[in-house]
Amino acid sequence: MNWMKSGLVLAVVLTAGAAGAQTPDQIAAAKAAHQPAVVVTERKQLYPPVEQAEADLRAALILARKEHKRVILDFGGDWCGDCQVLDIYFHREPNADLLAKNFIKVNVNIGHEDANLDLAHKYGVPVHGVPALAVLDSQGKVLYAQDKEFSDMRYMQSQSVTDFLNKWKR
Repeated sequence: MNWMKSGLVLAVVLTAGAAGAQTPDQIAAAKAAHQPAVVVTERKQLYPPVEQAEADLRAALILARKEHKRVILDFGGDWCGDCQVLDIYFHREPNADLLAKNFIKVNVNIGHEDANLDLAHKYGVPVHGVPALAVLDSQGKVLYAQDKEFSDMRYMQSQSVTDFLNKWKR
């Protein structure tokens, strides 16, 4: 069974073997050993309807300017196990605090990699794997666009998200 498309809601199982996976070599070793750091067995609805993306982005940019924050665009889909894991990590400390103090986060539903791709490409995200993030300044200028950096999130630790947020905070 493909756990990423199983249609199930969010339980986390940590395995000791892959808990330290951070570098590409460590991630590859964890994958080869079939030892995900986090396994999603149930799916949580994270992404709004596809057609909501543009309005959500406009609202986020207005709020970011008002609050002097950056915007994180999170391109993904509810079917994506790695997107589910990233959401778990965004809600763990210190990530939740870093996110709240420095960013406005917008989840952009890409359907089954067939929706909102024009928006992803506009912000430099090629969507070769999800989740994929873009960091914008409060004016909407792209500061950073990911390709596949977090597409193996289930083999990574929460610290990778902490490092990302620290690097891109104001």
